[in-house]
Amino acid sequence: MFDNPNEKPQKPEKQLNVLGTDLEVCGTDPLTGFYRDGCCNTGPHDAGAHTVCVVVTDEFLQFSMSKGNDLSTPIPQYGFDGLKDGDAWCLVALRWEEARMAGAAPRVKLRATNIKTLEYVDLADLKEHQIDLN
Repeated sequence: MFDNPNEKPQKPEKQLNVLGTDLEVCGTDPLTGFYRDGCCNTGPHDAGAHTVCVVVTDEFLQFSMSKGNDLSTPIPQYGFDGLKDGDAWCLVALRWEEARMAGAAPRVKLRATNIKTLEYVDLADLKEHQIDLN
């Protein structure tokens, strides 16, 4: 993410979700988001577009690990305790799409998923995996 784990880029202004309303909090336990503010905000430093708010499953965590992205193992130097089934997390948009294509996509919180996601993923696909029904 950053060369120095204590370095944090400036958080962008208020952003919208895929429904065109204010972006809602994704998760605070564990604290998620590229900016570690609980929201799936994005900006110029976020090359991976950590914009999809998901609730991870064991199936997804195993899939992600098989692709070389171990989200389960703690990385204390970055304040990351590792994810477990049921945790909310801001996921890279293309990783979510890859998991969807493989049948392993986690459920999505649409109101907490950044509108920037629509540059990578179809809204209809997100809606098929939504948790919140509004």
